[in-house]
Parts: sequence; C-alpha cells; structure tokens
Amino acid sequence: MDLGLAMIAGLLIGAVLGFVGAGGSMVTVPILIYGFSMSPVQATTASLVVVFSAALSGVIPKLKKNEVLVKESLVIWSIGLITNLGGAYILPKLPESIVLTGFAFVLMSAGTSMLLKPIENNASRHISPMALIVISLIIGAMTGLFGIGGGFLAIPILVLFYNVSPARAAGTSLFIITINTITGFFAHYRHWGDVDWKVPIVMAVVAVIVSRLASHRSSQVSSETLKRAFALLVFGIAIFTLVETWLLK
Repeated sequence: MDLGLAMIAGLLIGAVLGFVGAGGSMVTVPILIYGFSMSPVQATTASLVVVFSAALSGVIPKLKKNEVLVKESLVIWSIGLITNLGGAYILPKLPESIVLTGFAFVLMSAGTSMLLKPIENNASRHISPMALIVISLIIGAMTGLFGIGGGFLAIPILVLFYNVSPARAAGTSLFIITINTITGFFAHYRHWGDVDWKVPIVMAVVAVIVSRLASHRSSQVSSETLKRAFALLVFGIAIFTLVETWLLK
C-alpha cells in the first residue's frame, strides 16, 4: 500500500519538476507528512533526496542543450550556504505548527509568482549584486528550513525581470535545485537515522524516470497552462496545510 502510494507520488513529483522546472519539494513535503505520517523534520530530510534525484535527472538534458546559467547558479548556491546550513540547524528547535505555517506561506508565494506576467522588454539584463544576495539568502533559507530547492523563486525572477528565456530559466532552476538540495541533505545529517528510507527511495526512482521524460516534452505543452495548474495545486496544498495545522488539531 505504502509503496504503491509512493510510486504515484513519485509520478506527480517528477511531472512537476520535468514540466515546470520547479516545485517538486512543494508536493513532496506534504505527501510525506500527510500521506506517510512523517514529522516535518523527517519529511524535509527525505524530500531533499527525492527532489535532488529528480532535479539531477531533469537538468542533464538542459545542460546538453546549453540551457543552464551555470555561473549564476553557483553564485546563488554559494551565497545561500549561510541560510541553508543555518536553517537546517534551527529547524528541529522550531514548533511544528510554525514550520508548517511558514511552509504554507512559501507555497502561496510560489503560486503567486507563477501567475505574474512577464515584463515587456527584449534586452537581457544582469542581476544587481544586492538583488542577487537577497535572492540567494532567501533560497538558501527555504532549502534549510523546508526542504525546498528554491527553483520557483529563480524562474520568475529570471524570466520577469532579467528576460532570460523560459527554457534557460527552467534549466537554471533545476541546476539550482540540484546543488541546493544535495547541500541541504548533508546539512540534515543528524536526521538521516530518523527516516524510513524505503518510501523516499521508491518516490525518487519514479520521479527520476518521469522527470526525464517530462523534461524532454515540456516544450510541447503551453507554459501558461503549466504555470496556472501549478499555482492552483500549491494554493490548494497551502490551504489544506493551514487548515490541518490550526483548525483540525
């Protein structure tokens, strides 16, 4: 029963990452908490492995097509190490209700970001140093605290404000997710023994396969349709999380 549900969850996670280029952990964490009764700390730790595996598989074809801004990704990752490691350290000290509420607000921010319209400007621009630092620190904090790779934040910023093509933005997002989640996983080393790894491993294997297939076909599906569907999905998860956390306990 659990392994069958894990396969279904892996299919959904891989599809989200492959088609959208972000958001896999936003599906993974609530599935692990509400579907497999993991604590937020356990779910965050396990999510990092699942999302890393799927993102790594999805980014490989993007790298081959030169659709990844590698230098910019590495800069975002390196600056975000401060909050990534710091978030992992303080996570066990926070009440579960606060963690889940923060996660829900991150989900709502992600959904909103996907509904923003691009700024009409054909000229590419460089990210200012201050904006880069702020973005990097926020992405690092989300990874350390919530097991989120931060791709949902990178994609709209690259597309809306710096006129990066959607394909390169998605590829860059996947690369950021890959390096952020593997770092976050090692930052969560204290919790490795608390997780029953059978379910996350099954989810990861299925997500890798589906993410790879979806990544190849993402250009055949309307990006606007994908973004709207993703926004509705995360809004629904956010509302459910808040209701479950504050009204049903």
